[in-house]
Amino acid sequence: MTLTVFFAVMAAAAMHAVWNAVVKVRFDRFVSVTLMTLGMMAASLPVLPFVDFPAPNVWPWIIASVIFHMGYKLALVRAYEAGDMAQTYPLARGTAPLLTTLGAMVLVSEFPTPLSIAGIALLSCGTFLMSFRGGAALEKFNLHAVGYALVTSVFIAAYTLSDGTGARLATTASSYAAWLFFCDGLWSLALAVILRGKIVLPAIAIGWRDGLLTGALSAAAYWIAMWAMTKAPIASVAALRETSILFAMGISVFVLREKMTPWRIVAALLIVAGVIALRLG
Repeated sequence: MTLTVFFAVMAAAAMHAVWNAVVKVRFDRFVSVTLMTLGMMAASLPVLPFVDFPAPNVWPWIIASVIFHMGYKLALVRAYEAGDMAQTYPLARGTAPLLTTLGAMVLVSEFPTPLSIAGIALLSCGTFLMSFRGGAALEKFNLHAVGYALVTSVFIAAYTLSDGTGARLATTASSYAAWLFFCDGLWSLALAVILRGKIVLPAIAIGWRDGLLTGALSAAAYWIAMWAMTKAPIASVAALRETSILFAMGISVFVLREKMTPWRIVAALLIVAGVIALRLG
């Protein structure tokens, strides 16, 4: 992995943590996620005239990704409703690289180097530790929050593999990303009306500024990730994205006023060690 790809993915991780924090602090997180997806669609509109229309062999990956992203967002909302961001976010993000690595081996025959595998393992261990020992009240272990977080991680791995493959098949990662964001936005709006009825539309209209902010951050972060997956192994990029957990920890401590614990410090050190191993691998 080149330095350019490495630091680009790190920047994407920071953006990812910010939009997740915005979703977490909003009262109606379903509307917030819908707004974010519509913001991503809005960000794609100026780009569409300047990128290639996807070839027929790319569309199945876009359609699959829209389905996987729908499952991811619904599970993420339920996880945030059920538990603390300090537990649910690291667990969802930390399990995904392991699943993605296994999926990449089976589906696209990508086998990370031993050092990269060590980095993925260290990073995942750090995120698990932060999830189960990093919260302010371990004794209040929330089985529902953990369950939704694990379901979220399955969808993360699924859309990562789908988009990594689709972006490689497309003429450019930008073409794939722009059309994915556009299609995902249309379906998210339709799903919001199906699940909430027309009463959801005024809420969307009121929060459009938040949607543009979170959508721009999410679109930039995920476009970088898809571009990176055309330049480096999918599993390595997926794992490096989870440095967003470090940024999320900072947000949870300094913005959301959640407690910093010794376990969080140890977990952060494991994540940093994993990042270093991924860079060297």
